[in-house]
Amino acid sequence: MSSDARQAGIKPGLTPLRIIVGLILVLGIIVTVLRFTTGLAGVTNLDHSNPWGLWIGFDLLCGVALAAGGFVTSAAVYIFGLKKYRSAVRPAILTGFLGYALVVVALGYDVGIPWRLPYPFFVQAGPTSFLFEVALCVALYLTVLFLEFSPAALEWLGYSRLRNLIVKLTLVLTIFGVILSTMHQSSLGGLYLIAPSKLHPLWYTAYLPVLFFVSSIVAGLSMVILESTLSAKYFNRVLDKSHQQEQDILPLGFAKAAALILLAYFFLQVISLALDNDWGYLTSGYGLWYCLELSVFVLLPCFLYAVGYREKNLRIIRFTSVLAVIGIVVNRFNVSLVAFNWHLPLSERYFPSWMEVVISIFLVTLGILAFRFIVTRMPVLFEHPEYRDSH
Repeated sequence: MSSDARQAGIKPGLTPLRIIVGLILVLGIIVTVLRFTTGLAGVTNLDHSNPWGLWIGFDLLCGVALAAGGFVTSAAVYIFGLKKYRSAVRPAILTGFLGYALVVVALGYDVGIPWRLPYPFFVQAGPTSFLFEVALCVALYLTVLFLEFSPAALEWLGYSRLRNLIVKLTLVLTIFGVILSTMHQSSLGGLYLIAPSKLHPLWYTAYLPVLFFVSSIVAGLSMVILESTLSAKYFNRVLDKSHQQEQDILPLGFAKAAALILLAYFFLQVISLALDNDWGYLTSGYGLWYCLELSVFVLLPCFLYAVGYREKNLRIIRFTSVLAVIGIVVNRFNVSLVAFNWHLPLSERYFPSWMEVVISIFLVTLGILAFRFIVTRMPVLFEHPEYRDSH
């Protein structure tokens, strides 16, 4: 076992968790081989009526939203000057980078001919297409995230000159990242504006791009709180003193911001409902589910975040971060799966195959393993002794 692993407290040997992870990896590799040898029909339940399924609803829509902590945290620190949250920047950037990288990998599974993924950039551009704008922004933002995270890797590798050069570009990269995130987070919602006859009226609204962007900020704030909580629990031996001290500061500030943004999001939902005059749908089955989404996953987290901040109760805040993350997943599933093709009978509706679920779990597992490998070796949850207070 390496010295880095010893420092992180990683123990050798088999455990039930490692056996489960090993089984997920083996099964994921097998299904991956089947996907690229038998095609989409061999492993998915997708068809011409349901061309987008779990890999778009979860891996893309949820993945991009939950990776928003990178631009939210870096903007808070480097644009708005909230230096007290500086220790959260690198973990948030790393989570964002891994999230977006896995989104690109997931698209390789979902696209029928994955080797043509770069075609919009080099062969046949479609600058008026939402998909082109999303693809371009995601590709550029993934590059920005790589550059933003690279100082940690360069410190680990000992390349101080290159590291110092990139650190000087921090503000420029942050501004560029915020612009790109604003564009593609909203454009993911805009994708569904082209399907007014397929998406249920309660979720179909001209405000959908705005709702996607605003909810992504909540997702980013909540994911940073959740990630810091899990890091403090499972990587406590890696955390240095400054990171440990900020473990109680960050949730309070982010909870206050999340409560305010959730309240704004709720009013945007009500305004869109009123403008479209869709009140009559609230008495239907879909209406009850819509009300459940707004009450349990919007108003309740808003209230709990506010109470947690007022009472300085970190337990409530950390619990609420889980509830808010689940709420983002529920919303994206509602837009992309539950309320999509709502007019079709249940027998013709899409439901993912077990192999689609396996691939999604496989990709999430790869992301967690990559995060674990990096934070136990590179200066992400601790400051490199040669670069203290220099970033």
